Amino acid sequence: MSHELSVIDDVFGKRYGEVLLVCVTESGPEATVYNTFPLNDCPAELWDKLDAKAIAEENGAVAALLNGPRYWLMSGIGKVDRESMVRKTFGGLEMNRQATVRLDSMSPAPYSVNTVDRKAVFTFDAGREIYELIDPDGRRWVMQTYSQTVDPTLSSADLPNLADRLSLPAGWRYEARTPTAPLVVDTTGHPASVTQDDLANSYSLLT
Repeated sequence: MSHELSVIDDVFGKRYGEVLLVCVTESGPEATVYNTFPLNDCPAELWDKLDAKAIAEENGAVAALLNGPRYWLMSGIGKVDRESMVRKTFGGLEMNRQATVRLDSMSPAPYSVNTVDRKAVFTFDAGREIYELIDPDGRRWVMQTYSQTVDPTLSSADLPNLADRLSLPAGWRYEARTPTAPLVVDTTGHPASVTQDDLANSYSLLT
């Protein structure tokens, strides 16, 4: 069985939303992630009407989490086996099953780490500014999406100076930089480590 990697370019700034269906496994809570991208741009008139409680009940989940709207910050997304994705519709919004996330709790705290099995490659172009968290061990986490969940007015123009607005844990810092070569986050062969800041922007660990 071949695992084809299909790439969608020009995703920077594209809007999407996610529904996470949560179940409880022997190793703790786990969520199946459904994403509107690239099927639609998560129109507000449909997104704003989604009822998490009803979605959980309809799908036999212990909870449904609504994650969005969000905006991609990479330039290209490569995905393994994109053609065989499972599709579902929530409140009129079509979504593809994209990943499985092991949650560290039912309501993960900012700056905690979740493990995401997404089998994807994210490429950030050279010459376009990126935004990173640097943790106390010196590891870099690159912002993959910014979110309007906490601040509905947050835009890409706010990101260069976001350090002033974040409640960073001791030893963490936030930096903007412009890579001179493409930055590639390849998690096709292993789970991704993902964290969020207190504005719900999400970051991938650079390995």
